Parts: sequence; structure tokens; C-alpha cells
Amino acid sequence: MSRKKQEKLFWGVILLIVGALFMLDNFGVDIDLWEIIGDFWPLILIAIGLKNIWIYYSAKSRRQEER
Repeated sequence: MSRKKQEKLFWGVILLIVGALFMLDNFGVDIDLWEIIGDFWPLILIAIGLKNIWIYYSAKSRRQEER
């Protein structure tokens, strides 16, 4: 999978999750979205960091295979 496709997939999943949480809130499910984000914001940063590391190493291995 190309880097652009991986990035689009990652952000698509993130937007899907956030949208689902907002939709549940609109349907009356008692979810305090800002409390969830406040509790789990470090995990969001970790996920973004892991994504960037994965992209770096996958690109590096592709460059080595091309040689």
C-alpha cells in the first residue's frame, strides 16, 4: 500500500471513530466526548507517532528493495 493510501486510511478511521462518537451523543447515549478525548489524548499522539514510524520503515525497506 502506498504512503498516501496509508495516510488516507489512517485519517479515515480516525474520522469514522470521532463521527461515531458524535452520532452516539446525538442519539442520547450518555457519552462525554470531551472527557474521553481528555483521558485518551496521549493515545492519539502515540498512534500518530507509530503511524509515522511505520511509514518511515516501510519506505526505507522499499528503497532497499529497489537497489
